[in-house]
Amino acid sequence: MNYSVIFDMDGTLFQTDTILELSLEETFDYLRGVNQWEGETPLQQYREIMGVPLPVVWNTLMPDHSDSIRREANAYLQEKLIANIRSGKGQLYPGVHELLTDLKRKGRSLYIASNGEVEYLQAIVEHYQLDTWVTRTFSIRHVETQSKTDLVAHILQAYDIRDAAVVGDRLSDIQAAKKNGLLSISCRFDFAQEEELREADYVVNDLLEVRDYIDEAASLDKRGAVR
Repeated sequence: MNYSVIFDMDGTLFQTDTILELSLEETFDYLRGVNQWEGETPLQQYREIMGVPLPVVWNTLMPDHSDSIRREANAYLQEKLIANIRSGKGQLYPGVHELLTDLKRKGRSLYIASNGEVEYLQAIVEHYQLDTWVTRTFSIRHVETQSKTDLVAHILQAYDIRDAAVVGDRLSDIQAAKKNGLLSISCRFDFAQEEELREADYVVNDLLEVRDYIDEAASLDKRGAVR
């Protein structure tokens, strides 16, 4: 069976925390400098909503600002995130390379589906050479609805995938798996929330645990029998 695995990026493969605070501080320093923000940087608020599409992020963080200012803030943040990735300030989670190597060796097709911007994702893929293992990285920008569920459905259709698991850390990843009839594996990492994790088929504390669940699922003749 050619079993596929669709990974989330932030909080699943990439330790976004390693550059998030720095990049957010730089962005809100800029906003304070152009008189568009007062007070502290809303870092904790961002952490709580991590994993939602970027328009939702900025509507939440800056509800009283215009769309043009939100777009300006997002563009500045993306520049800083990419710069910090390329300068080596970011980091993958432990076990990423070992897991991807093991899955690829066993014939799994690997994809990334993320709510992140195209350029941001490409910076991570290039810096850590993830395309050594990953067939293609998809941004939420690839679907008009800005829905992770629809993005996963798009991947399934584009590559005629019938048997797969979604590995992520937030409710949007779990829902994307379940609504597409796939196995859901959630990572109890930095941005994960316990009430959301309860919705997943499996929860891991270490990425290398993922391979056991994938091996089990791939060994079955009929998708869904593991649930």
